[in-house]
Amino acid sequence: MIEIPHRRPFMSNIDLHCHSIISDGVLSPSDLVARAAGNGVEMLALTDHDDCDGLGDARRTAEELGIEFINGVEVSVTWRGKTLHIVGLGIDPDHAELRHGLDSIREGRMVRARLMADGLSRAGISGSLEGAYAYASNKNLIGRTHFARFLVEKGHAKDIQGVFRKFLVHGRPGYVSHQWAELNAAVGWIKKSGGVAVIAHPGRYDLSAAALKALLAEFIEAGGNGIEVVTSSHTLDMALRFCDFAKRFDLLASVGSDFHSPSESRMDVGKLPALPAGCRPIWEAFG
Repeated sequence: MIEIPHRRPFMSNIDLHCHSIISDGVLSPSDLVARAAGNGVEMLALTDHDDCDGLGDARRTAEELGIEFINGVEVSVTWRGKTLHIVGLGIDPDHAELRHGLDSIREGRMVRARLMADGLSRAGISGSLEGAYAYASNKNLIGRTHFARFLVEKGHAKDIQGVFRKFLVHGRPGYVSHQWAELNAAVGWIKKSGGVAVIAHPGRYDLSAAALKALLAEFIEAGGNGIEVVTSSHTLDMALRFCDFAKRFDLLASVGSDFHSPSESRMDVGKLPALPAGCRPIWEAFG
């Protein structure tokens, strides 16, 4: 059971999962924080995929605008052949082991991007690698969303979700199986850097109840602390389900919009439903 330093006063608008141009968002870290402030956010974590380079700018803007800022990152993980994401909150972005681990993941992203482009080329879509890189402000963080934006631009689908269904999921021409970080390694990097580890959007992984229980057991054994209960890809019923899992497994409950873009995201930054009653909020762990 995680030790809680003290209980914070009630905070009504908290968002602990969002993305900037450092990974696959469309706003700069500063503009993202400004948008959060305009939406009334009181506590914000920037959690770019596999990179911490936006945290300094985001923190400076948050201090100017009176938002409590939490250093974050979203680490790509492979577990039993599935890609999962583990959010680290309250991390030290300069911790050597964390930085080395994230460096290794980013190198793998570039290899995967070339293989994705090869697959799309065989399906008759040329220029996708260059097109995806044109959408990636951080060239080291090339990902599927950058390919998706290029494919929308070229008229291969009407929106990002359509591109994923047609081209970028298992069995489609742009899908590439890839080995990310091991679960215990990713949780270890987060913990050693002083952070708390959270399973991001568990409802997206299409896990059976037995598989989810096995994941949670391994996650906790590795030192994991929390689970996202409220997020843009969860319905109310899913939020209640994962609140129940949090209570049963003695995990802290997190909330996050997973915001990427005003036009693409299902939920705006800071526009989350309330955490279900009975869950212990993850922000109680921030001293």
